[in-house]
Amino acid sequence: MFSALFAAYAALVHATAGGPSGAVLFNQGTAAIETACLLLSSYTCGMMSLSVNSRSRPAIYFFAAVTFALGTMFLALELREFAGMISDGAGPQRSAFLSAFFTLVGCHGLHVTAGLVWLTVMMAQVAVKGLRANVERRLLCFALFWHALDIIWVWLFTVVYLIGVQP
Repeated sequence: MFSALFAAYAALVHATAGGPSGAVLFNQGTAAIETACLLLSSYTCGMMSLSVNSRSRPAIYFFAAVTFALGTMFLALELREFAGMISDGAGPQRSAFLSAFFTLVGCHGLHVTAGLVWLTVMMAQVAVKGLRANVERRLLCFALFWHALDIIWVWLFTVVYLIGVQP
């Protein structure tokens, strides 16, 4: 799915229909802060996985909470960026480029949102069921999902916010 969205974005990046381009719209500083939040959340998620292996419930809860907070900060910054662009008349209906941008970045944001819901459910399962084998496995599957989102974001940041701002 993300491969197709990246391909669509690459094909439409210059289809601005006379509207603003990425060079005009994107704030690389904000995108860098988003990236830092997500990469740091990957680290804390990894620490949560190590805590699962050591069966330390307090550490699991702590690192899960920090991962959740960083993921939420990422989403808040992304939503703020979207709202600012839309209020400036650069919404997805403005051009093919913006449609591709909102679809690609928004799809990633929806996956982050799903990950945060999944993490919340997993913390409830740890609280109710403890560290049973099936709960541990689900926590480790969540960590793989979260790390995959980070890998996709690194590509997205590179293609959209670094390469995409070139004239």
